[in-house]
Formats: sequence, structure tokens, C-alpha cells
Amino acid sequence: MGTRALGLPERVPSAGELPDSVTIWEVGPRDGLQNEKTIVPVEVKLEFLDRLAGAGLTTLEATSFVHPKWVPQLADAEQLLARLDRREGVRYPVLVPNEKGLDRALEAGVEHIAIFASATETFARKNLNSSLDEQFAMFEPVVTRAREAGLAVRGYLSMCFGDPWEGVVPAKQVADAGRRLLDMGCSQLSLGDTIGVATAGQVETLIGLFGDVGTLAVHFHDTYGQALANTLAALRCGVSTVDSSAGGLGGCPYAESATGNLATEDLVWMLEGLGVATGVNLDALVAASVWMAGQLGRPSPSRVVAAL
Repeated sequence: MGTRALGLPERVPSAGELPDSVTIWEVGPRDGLQNEKTIVPVEVKLEFLDRLAGAGLTTLEATSFVHPKWVPQLADAEQLLARLDRREGVRYPVLVPNEKGLDRALEAGVEHIAIFASATETFARKNLNSSLDEQFAMFEPVVTRAREAGLAVRGYLSMCFGDPWEGVVPAKQVADAGRRLLDMGCSQLSLGDTIGVATAGQVETLIGLFGDVGTLAVHFHDTYGQALANTLAALRCGVSTVDSSAGGLGGCPYAESATGNLATEDLVWMLEGLGVATGVNLDALVAASVWMAGQLGRPSPSRVVAAL
């Protein structure tokens, strides 16, 4: 008998300090697939997106306009968006690295973009080929032009808790970098634990440095099995948008110690047990992840997939 047939997770009313509902920002089609060693056919990507939308996920990060030389797995961005059958009520944001990426995104007719910055000097140089300060000068015209074109802009901030080259990252340094992105015009800031070293106490400390938690999202990697605990800590601080990846796909091509993302199935399992609404059909989500794992030729790493 499967775990779910035994009655788990038991749905209980959420504690008062938890949000009534959580928006899941699904990053599997972009952050997940960009780390694959082989190129995934565009037809498979389109089917994956459709299955995820069919499961009730309403924000699907579809692709990236990073130069194909650096992320060849997503070189088909224009082709994918041209063929994408957009579902009503579903957002399909894309990642852009600079103004050239924005030009491509605008030509493709996107409505929502994300930029990605670093909270540390070393990762800014390795990932963006710029200094910590220079990256903001690079992003400012991107955000300004995007907002003028009516696009919503999300800001990702990487290495918010630990950096493989610099060690522990001071919370104030992260908060200062995050505020610069928000002041620039980003409507949302996603705080990323890129190498998965954060603990719940660090999460609470960092979020406590921001006045308006309504602009915050969290993005945890599960390197040490702390992603769900860190997510729960963020929810108790008032955050209500959580990034995750179906099947736990993903990592970071520029930080070898970054392992898979928080699996969307595991996140939904926890939230259902807490009585926090997501609008996601867990069975359909699991089916989508199992299907995608099959396309990639490996079993899904998600614990929930194994339990159902």
C-alpha cells in the first residue's frame, strides 16, 4: 500500500503564522533543464510545460535568453516560445542576462522577465563577468526598458547564504544587494541558496532585514536536505512565493557544489499537510515529473514520487 493510501500527509489547519496560500514559481523547464548534459528536444520541453500547466501550476519559467554558447541546452528559446500553447491564467516568464537578451525576449513577445544577480563578488565575476557593483549598472537599463515596455521584472539574487569561494555570506551584504534590485524596479526578489548550505536560522535572519516581505520569494537547493525546513522558516516569516523544480531537476552550471532544486512534489506534499493552498494537483504533478524523468532516462529523485 502506498504512503498516500495510508492517509499521509494528514491535512491539518495551518498555524496562524503561515500564509493561507503559496504561489509556486516552477523553474524546472528553465533552471532544471539548463543543467542537463544532453540537449532536450523542443517537443519534449513543450510537452513538459503543458503537463505542468495541466497540474495547476500557474507560473512556469519557460526558458532563458542567455547566449547559446554559455547555455546550449536553451538555445531553442525563440522556437519554443513561438510554438508554446499558452494556457489562460498561466504566466511564462523567461530569464534574460543583459540588453541583448531583453531584445530577444521582446521580439518573442514575452510579458514577464527575470534577471539574475549575485550577492558576492566572486560569483558575479564567474557567472556574469562583472564585479559586484558593475552588475547593477548592467542590469539597470534592462529593468528600465522592460518596465517601460510593460513587462514585469523579477530579480534573482544568487549566493545569499554561502559561496564556495568566499564562505558564509553576511546577511547585510545580501540585503543591501537585494534592495538595489528592488530599488531598480524589480517587482519581486528571489533569494537563492545556490549551493544549498542555508539553515532555518540564517533564513529568518536574512528575511528579517527586509521590511516588505511581500516582494520576496525564496529559492532553495537541497544539497544537505534543508530545503523544506528553510522553506517553512521563510513561510513563517511571511514569504508566500516559493521557487521549486518538478522532480528536483537542476543545479547551477557555474557552481559545481550546487545540486538539485527543491522538488515541487515535496513542496506540495508539505504544504498540503499544513493546509496551505497551492492550487496544484499532486497526482498530476507527480505524473509530469515521472514522465520527464523518463524522457531524460533516469528515475525521479523526488521522495514523493517514490511514495505515491
